[in-house]
Amino acid sequence: MSHFKLVATAAVSALLFTGGCNKSEPNSSTAGDHLVKVRVGYIGITCEAAIFCAIEKGFFKEEGLDVELVKCEWSKYKDVLALGGFDITYHLIMYLLKPIEQGLDVKFTAGIHKGCLRLQAATDGNIQTVKDLRGKRIGVPGMGTPPFIFANRVLNANGIDGSREVDWRVFPAGELGLALQKGEVDAVADSEPIGTLLLSGGKVRNVADQATDAPYKDEYCCAVVVNGKFLANNPKAAAAATRALLKGAKWVEMNPAAAAKLSVEKNYLASNPELNTLAISHLHYDPSVSGGEEAVKSAAAAMKDAGMLNSTTDVAGLAKSAFVHLEGVSDEWLQTLHVDKVAGGQVTSDLAFRVAAECAASRGIVKVASCCSPETK
Repeated sequence: MSHFKLVATAAVSALLFTGGCNKSEPNSSTAGDHLVKVRVGYIGITCEAAIFCAIEKGFFKEEGLDVELVKCEWSKYKDVLALGGFDITYHLIMYLLKPIEQGLDVKFTAGIHKGCLRLQAATDGNIQTVKDLRGKRIGVPGMGTPPFIFANRVLNANGIDGSREVDWRVFPAGELGLALQKGEVDAVADSEPIGTLLLSGGKVRNVADQATDAPYKDEYCCAVVVNGKFLANNPKAAAAATRALLKGAKWVEMNPAAAAKLSVEKNYLASNPELNTLAISHLHYDPSVSGGEEAVKSAAAAMKDAGMLNSTTDVAGLAKSAFVHLEGVSDEWLQTLHVDKVAGGQVTSDLAFRVAAECAASRGIVKVASCCSPETK
């Protein structure tokens, strides 16, 4: 078994979300009693790099906060946040809008990054465009997951009714590529690092890519989200924690390779540092307050149009209720924020070739847990 497959298999074992939410101390730091306690939720996946970097680089401490990490499984994530199991994190906007519409008490405060999601088809198949997906079988990691929601948006924008004109098939996120290879589906909707891994292995072509295709490429997929009660009782701490996460996002954008390596070496997730770097390089960590607010509006409008929100929902009202502006958290502040550029912390030009070679050496689809999609059992 190749080194790549061994690492990827370890990633599966580490990222299967079978436990509850567990409190754990960050890998670095001991905070003084004068620091304000804040609990940050995480799963242990690629796109959470800004959380890990904010901790390791001391950004929470700079904001007067003592971090307590709370590790959760995907299926209970939004509910644990709403019930106060942790105070703040960042997560996919589309995943949370429907629960917010139904009364979930959480608030978005800023956009973190873009580009999580993809719709892909086999390179040796006859699907070239989204319109070719009418009547086809699409594999997803679960109904209602972000890849499923993104695929529905894309289909609807191309005149295809996802509720009637597509056959949805559910597979564990790490097995979507295998399902495509075996002919069990005609296309897959996935997220990082699954999309990058399949592309690197030469198994798929992108049919729709949130990182590069308009209008999705300009929309933040993940945003900072805060428990509503914590925000009401601790507005300054919520603002400080948001700033720490935005600093973390800026550091990831400046140093993607270093962020990917840090995430693995500090045991926040189990992965191959090079694969993790390649996946992070496809995510645009360009934090923005106004961008996050606009993403809430555009995602809500598109989800309603695709039938994923109630037909009577006031999109503008939902977006206004779901997003809050915090003191000291602004685009003007972000423009003045500078982070260090680490020597050797950037992506090298031959990275994609090295990862592709490792994928080829693994002789098939390698099963890894998805960046933003749940593993199912």
